Amino acid sequence: MTMDIQFARIGSRLLPKQVARDWVKTIAPNRILVVSDRIAKDAFRQTLILQSSPTGIETNVLTVKKMLKIYQDPQFNAYRAFLLTETAKDMAELVKGGVQLNQVGVNLGILAYQNGMQMLTDSVAVDESEAAALRYLTHSAKLKVVVQEQPADLQVDIKPLLDRLTF
Repeated sequence: MTMDIQFARIGSRLLPKQVARDWVKTIAPNRILVVSDRIAKDAFRQTLILQSSPTGIETNVLTVKKMLKIYQDPQFNAYRAFLLTETAKDMAELVKGGVQLNQVGVNLGILAYQNGMQMLTDSVAVDESEAAALRYLTHSAKLKVVVQEQPADLQVDIKPLLDRLTF
């Protein structure tokens, strides 16, 4: 048996109030796992994430390697986890490493625009490497990947949006 991933989300803002409040209320996890090698090395960002965590739900910031290790460890089978990554690359690495998301798929929140990126939706921007990671998740891993900022919003399938990119 492995850890029970209740929800998997990619978002550059990770744990803003709307995610902490609305998604957590909808999903009812008992643990929030923020997986990012970059944030695991950044004490300031870790502190901000931990401070924004909803009361009563423990939140951990982990490296990709640590998440892959604890995912298979029976000691963590009681986790009903809300899995958050900052990038599609991190989520793809987790899936490649054995994290099963077939039951829940992947939710895309806001992915902030930077130079060199293309817009998939009004709130999702990707560069070539992020697009490749999303293609891996949708095509190779055959996961349902949708854009949905809030639980009440309609889900938008990412596949046709990826097909329109020029890289």
